[in-house]
Amino acid sequence: MPGDLIVSEEAGVALLTMNRPDSLNALGGTLLDELLAALARIATDMSVGCVVLTGAGRGFSAGGDMKSRATGERPILEGTREQAQMSLRARMEASRLLHEMPKPTIAMVNGVAAGAGMSLMLACDMRIGGRSARMGTAFARMGFSGDFGGHWFLNRLVGPAKARELYFTAEVIDAAEMHRLGLLNRLVEDAELGEATLALARQLAAGPRVAWHHMKRNMQVAEQGTLAEALDVEAYGMTRCRDTEDHKEALRAFVEKRPPVFHGR
Repeated sequence: MPGDLIVSEEAGVALLTMNRPDSLNALGGTLLDELLAALARIATDMSVGCVVLTGAGRGFSAGGDMKSRATGERPILEGTREQAQMSLRARMEASRLLHEMPKPTIAMVNGVAAGAGMSLMLACDMRIGGRSARMGTAFARMGFSGDFGGHWFLNRLVGPAKARELYFTAEVIDAAEMHRLGLLNRLVEDAELGEATLALARQLAAGPRVAWHHMKRNMQVAEQGTLAEALDVEAYGMTRCRDTEDHKEALRAFVEKRPPVFHGR
């Protein structure tokens, strides 16, 4: 019987499907623990060149499992304040792994992405959404402040003023507005979402994986560091890539006027 997370791997693409469709893939049950374990493994798996995160059924993820919390079935943030903080912080590593692992990550956004589900979507390098996609911060509606890095990601993607508006109002925005704001890299018809996303994922997985590793590192420094630090890390990455078989293959392909065939080394 499938668990709360379905993991499939093909052609260098790891497809992670949050599998609690009856709750719009709310982050309850064992879903977060399974997701964190899968991401930690895949981050160092050299056979995987790209990661796709999506949800089963009608939604990407509705965020926290409010129903089980409201009924007391699974109280939120159990234990002392310190224990609850440490437990939550450990699970929030899922966002960091999606954002920092040395390979491209893509959110395939079907239906709603709200609360922590929104944060996981924003943590990915790219987002492709169907026409039914919609997004909301949701936290204010529940008297929460927000988690899983949503403030950090949204601030950088849309700017501080819009990020504050979306958090304070908890407004739900549709796919067209998500695309206009740059929160979706690509907007496609719902029927085309799966193939469009996996086509891009397969393209990236077949690319120069050592170069992806250094591009991700460059992006992280660009987000957080100084210009001098960015220049330093770019110089290191370029000299490392210079010695790869992928770069040598690209040079041969350029001369021979053909597409390169990369092997990730």
